[in-house]
Amino acid sequence: MRNQDFHSLRLKAGISLEELADKLGYSPRQVRRWETGELAPRRAAIRFLETLVGGATDVTASPPRFTFIDLFAGIGGLRRGFDEIGGHCVFTSEWNKYAQQTYAANFRDNHPIHGDITQIETADIPDHDVLLAGFPCQPFSIAGVSKKNSLGRSHGFLDEAQGTLFFDVARIIADKRPAAFMLENVKNLKSHDKGRTFEVIMKTLEGELRYKVWPKVIDAQHFVPQHRERIVIVGFREDVPFSWDDLNLPPKGSVKLSSILHPENAIEEAEPPYTTGIRAEVASKYTLTDKLWAYLQNYADKHKAAGNGFGFGLVGPGDVSRTLSARYYKDGSEILVSRGKGNNPRRLTPRECARLMGYDDSFRIPVSDTQAYKQFGNSVAVPVFREVARIMQPHIQALITDEPELKVAV
Repeated sequence: MRNQDFHSLRLKAGISLEELADKLGYSPRQVRRWETGELAPRRAAIRFLETLVGGATDVTASPPRFTFIDLFAGIGGLRRGFDEIGGHCVFTSEWNKYAQQTYAANFRDNHPIHGDITQIETADIPDHDVLLAGFPCQPFSIAGVSKKNSLGRSHGFLDEAQGTLFFDVARIIADKRPAAFMLENVKNLKSHDKGRTFEVIMKTLEGELRYKVWPKVIDAQHFVPQHRERIVIVGFREDVPFSWDDLNLPPKGSVKLSSILHPENAIEEAEPPYTTGIRAEVASKYTLTDKLWAYLQNYADKHKAAGNGFGFGLVGPGDVSRTLSARYYKDGSEILVSRGKGNNPRRLTPRECARLMGYDDSFRIPVSDTQAYKQFGNSVAVPVFREVARIMQPHIQALITDEPELKVAV
């Protein structure tokens, strides 16, 4: 793309140079250099602008089966399964500018990515058939509660910053009355505050909003080589014969880390900066320094002597990993790949993290390693929600059409 074309695209998108720089995480000077022709504009920036003006909308031969909105969208993990069953996303909300950048690089929509959902009136949200929301889990997670307790801060619904964001989901459901919704959160949501938090959520969804609701904890280990338990809450506006028994769950542990690790033997092409050379070997920057490796070993020994379970997670190709967290960028301690006796282990590359979460290699990663680690650690395991979408699809169709309900596809 020529610089004048990029400039015209930005003007058409109705965004200032400074705003564009802020959204993409670049300096205004960098964006200005794209426009003057000093540097070629990044493809992610072009895709982002195309998203704003609707110029990158995918055109398919068949019309969508239903519409949905994607709230607290992150990098789009929840929506992928609903795209695949014929859904069309009509509204997206995600406040983090780096997550917005990754989302825009991977989804070609005819609407902009909106920011803070608390600042958006329901009248400004399109009508839709399905609502998706992975509302923030920090107030309910074990780690999140621990941190807030140590700081003397409230958590759960008392946390005005994040806990009450569930009620923004509730107000949209109340006003828009979609045929169905799917919510996602950490497993600990069920036990938070001795179960009272979950009780309030269910009372709101069932009692106040009058939806039929089915919650279930699902471990991503059925689909990916990672132990990752999340609660999925499915709701329908009317009573339908939805059943979790329709889920097809492969045996846990049947998928090993070998399926997501770089083989480093020339089978795959190099993907700089993650892998380099003819053999596509993992770049040396992902190997732990002597200082960090010594620190992690000493830290683990100290807690082991005290009877605690804290420590690093050393894994190999035949293993299943611990849960990938948003803090992985700090030291990678929960998932360290062994490089053999006498060698320091390494972190997963961002591409391996993407694979660990069920994203295929076509998924674009336009951000820094630090941001990528945060994004994948905060994301969902895509195959889990692809399967949930599959068993929801016939019941969604039954509620939005006059057709008799179809059998769940196998």
